[in-house]
Amino acid sequence: MATGDEQHRDPARRADSQHDGYPQPPAPSQAPGEAVVGTGRISAARQIKPVLRTLPFTRSQLATLDDALVRTSRSARLHFGIYLGDLGEDTRTRAEQIHDLMGAWADDAVLVAVSPGQRVIEVVTGSKAAHRLPDQGCKLAVESMVSSFKEGDLAGGLTSGLRMLADHTDS
Repeated sequence: MATGDEQHRDPARRADSQHDGYPQPPAPSQAPGEAVVGTGRISAARQIKPVLRTLPFTRSQLATLDDALVRTSRSARLHFGIYLGDLGEDTRTRAEQIHDLMGAWADDAVLVAVSPGQRVIEVVTGSKAAHRLPDQGCKLAVESMVSSFKEGDLAGGLTSGLRMLADHTDS
């Protein structure tokens, strides 16, 4: 018979209330594909189409891209996102639809949508973000990405493009 006062021998199965004696905040409601990282930031991945058999990035490249997204979002005080995949016949409209999926963040968000098969890059800015990120800055970032993509460096192109977008954002 268990009274509830004893600890389980396996630390992984002990009650959640025993975390170094500090009270734990309630866990936020999370959608599938979301995780709260140590800093409290929510990292989210959304699957739009079935996963490919081979992914375009290594784990190291994915970590670098995630870090670039976090750093650019913090430094520019905007929400940055990346979409990689086919954008269909009307690439701009599809990129704007994907941007709108950012929900409440969409006004302060910048989406970099890349369709390698179509050789298209669309940069979509929300209404507030558009006032802080000039078209010339977007154009320079796209040119930088294209240069890297031509060299076969998809992850490096996205990373440098994000940094350039953040650098051209008016504070």
